[in-house]
Amino acid sequence: MNIIVLQHIKIEDPGYIKDLMLADGFNLTTIELDEGEKIPSDLSKFDGMFCMGGPMDTFMEQEYPWLIEEKKVIKEFVVNLKRPYLGFCLGCQLLGEVVGGKVVKSNPAEIGIMDINFTKEKNEDILFSKFPEQIKSLQWHSYEVQGIDNNKDVTLLASSPVTKYQIFKYQNHAYGIQFHIEIKDTTVNEWGCVPEYKKALEDQLGEGALEKFDQAAKNNMTDMNNYSKILYENFKKILI
Repeated sequence: MNIIVLQHIKIEDPGYIKDLMLADGFNLTTIELDEGEKIPSDLSKFDGMFCMGGPMDTFMEQEYPWLIEEKKVIKEFVVNLKRPYLGFCLGCQLLGEVVGGKVVKSNPAEIGIMDINFTKEKNEDILFSKFPEQIKSLQWHSYEVQGIDNNKDVTLLASSPVTKYQIFKYQNHAYGIQFHIEIKDTTVNEWGCVPEYKKALEDQLGEGALEKFDQAAKNNMTDMNNYSKILYENFKKILI
């Protein structure tokens, strides 16, 4: 399988799911957009696309002009080619914009290990039907997708008390996931070195919050890894 991975900062890769893909012998093409790498013009050679998180926001096209091209590429891959797509955090928000939504500031920001509640629609979904009704996962976002309620191609699969669109799918092949179940043991400390992430964390949880957040993530890591494995195994089914 040939997978293209769009990254916006080197430390935000597909994490545990990347390990699973490599173990299965997948061919990963990683495009580090923030370092000026260009997306290949021929998208048809890729069986699936991962779009990861990042410290920038979808509207920052002046500061990060490559966002303009990235949105066009996602639209081409998802809407025109109808290929499988998984977008995490920023990748979720980019998908939301591409299918006609808007990205707005969350009130408040969601940072921490928090509850995700699934809708009844998840029971019929290929990727998430085996998930429990509620899970805990890592949140680290200040913006969210809105404005896709009337899109008949969009299905809401999970929400949190703050964010309605924690998981949504476009048709049956493209998924936006606002939270992070793809993380590994090292993730929180690595992300805590990014100034924008550290500031958001301390604004929300107070100075010195990183150590507590890291421990909370580790306490839930086994479950998150298991959910990632279920997600990945089911994602393979829509790649074939």
